[in-house]
Amino acid sequence: MKIVKPAVAGTLESSDCQVTVESGQGEVELELTSSVISQYGEQIENVIRETLDKLAVESVKITVVDKGALDCTIRARVECAVYRANGQTGPWREIA
Repeated sequence: MKIVKPAVAGTLESSDCQVTVESGQGEVELELTSSVISQYGEQIENVIRETLDKLAVESVKITVVDKGALDCTIRARVECAVYRANGQTGPWREIA
């Protein structure tokens, strides 16, 4: 999947994360900030990269500001930002 335009998903509230995606330079460029990075940074990065792989995103600049989100929340925010960046509401239909 290609990133067509910049997009954001999520909030900066506790137990959430804010994900911003922009078109990349042919690779996944990840910037991660987290309140729990020392404990869970590697796991958070794995979830982000696995989600991007599942969506076939190969070229993206992704910025994630995590406030203690669960893995399922991180996945949902990454998916939402990628779909928004493609003008879609999800895998079901495009935004009119």
